[in-house]
Amino acid sequence: MPDIDTLFLFGSNPTEAHPIVSIWLKKALRKGAKLIVGDPRKTWMAKRADIWLNLKPGSNIAMLNGLVNVILQKGWENKDFIAKRTEGFDELKAKVKEYDLARVEKLTGVSKENIVEAARLYSHADKAMIVYGLGVTEHRTGTENAMAIANLALVCGHLGRPSTGIMALRGQNNVQGASDLGPLPATLPGYQSVKDPKAREKFEKAWGVPISEKIGLKSVEMLDECKAGKFKGLFILGEDPAQTDPDLNHVNKALESVEFLVVQDIFHTETTKHADVILPGASFAEKDGTFTNGERRVQRVRKAIEPLAGKAEWQVISELATKMGYCQSYRNPSEIMDEIAGLVSHYGGISYERLEKESLQWPCPTKDHPGTTTMYTDLFARPNGLALFMSLDHKGSGEVPDKQYPFVLITGRVREHYNNGSMTRRSPGIMELVPEELVEINPEDAEKLKIKSGDMVTVSSKRGSVRAKAKVTNRSQKGNVFMTFHFDKALTNILTSEHRDPITGTPEYKACAVRIER
Repeated sequence: MPDIDTLFLFGSNPTEAHPIVSIWLKKALRKGAKLIVGDPRKTWMAKRADIWLNLKPGSNIAMLNGLVNVILQKGWENKDFIAKRTEGFDELKAKVKEYDLARVEKLTGVSKENIVEAARLYSHADKAMIVYGLGVTEHRTGTENAMAIANLALVCGHLGRPSTGIMALRGQNNVQGASDLGPLPATLPGYQSVKDPKAREKFEKAWGVPISEKIGLKSVEMLDECKAGKFKGLFILGEDPAQTDPDLNHVNKALESVEFLVVQDIFHTETTKHADVILPGASFAEKDGTFTNGERRVQRVRKAIEPLAGKAEWQVISELATKMGYCQSYRNPSEIMDEIAGLVSHYGGISYERLEKESLQWPCPTKDHPGTTTMYTDLFARPNGLALFMSLDHKGSGEVPDKQYPFVLITGRVREHYNNGSMTRRSPGIMELVPEELVEINPEDAEKLKIKSGDMVTVSSKRGSVRAKAKVTNRSQKGNVFMTFHFDKALTNILTSEHRDPITGTPEYKACAVRIER
């Protein structure tokens, strides 16, 4: 990463949400890398950017289409890469022509000059990387936003070489590893489709049970089914939807409606209040296993102490499965990793024995394979090996401001707290630094509302209200406000909307309409 010429940070605030990653990004900047930041807020990185694209929430696709259009109009694209390694270029070229500078400036609020300069910096770099976060994915167009980022990287040929490419910063430390191993409703471990008869046959042979080809439900869809009375039982492990899911009134009704709710966690949460049975979880320091990070690096986690409750989660799950009729007789996590290696080709050469000596990046298909540091050096993961450009249109947010709710609420994190705060709010030192929720309000908006820093305000949406202290700051642009979701005394997600990405089910946390009253 320190070899990067240009870093394009889009929809991510790593100094607060990913502070360890931000150390590496800062090293690249100290070595002279140029920085482009696309973000509605003036974050730490945005203040230090060569170009800050201060786009309106929900205008990501318009912004990215505009950048690609400038690159093509100026002849700055990588013609050789496009010809040899992509398809669908003519369709993309026709689509982005609709996004001229005047239209993009109107849709995004970003000046024409900054759009052109950002396009120039990114396209002219030898080694450029796009790093994006939840500001891209937590929209109703989240999947298409990510596709639009891929279009930009492909047009410039910034893929398949060291210190180039696209890095998605995941929301928690092992999201990548969890995703790799089968929780997605349409795939078996290793992203093998449940619709693929050969994949099902392989797992049926290994596990000794028939596997349905029916695609399951996403987590938010499960809660819909609970509310509709169609789910009788739910087992929630290490998740707190009653604080971190959107539209909390809907979530609470769903959790109240389900007949039998089991929650396993290391602390009491808003969700455990609804549980019929609470099982104690084990922290990272109490269990053996692996974490796979955002660069596909599989790393060993070794327990420092025995689980305080007597069992790690894998043991609890194995015993539950056995009592329910399916015998799981693993003796240790190493055996589970061996099973993964036997069924998931990307993990085929990874074992605890190897991980004791080194960390490995998948794909690592065999025991003598060194792991893969750079993806897509020759071929992309499609049958013909070519990347496909996607022609996309601006749709905007599912909920936009109006006279009654004139502000856009953006939610996110602060460095001192983590996720639902169930761990960090138990640290006196952290609570001394950041003891409560704050509502970021632009100085112009605050003056009109006669609000000063420290005033208590009520923030309301169509779904409910919360009270918190105001923080007047130019980090938030005029018309936008910002809150976190770390505090149980101010449940911000009462405000957030029911809109979701139709492809992934990811909620639109990054934009909903609110009003503010002193």
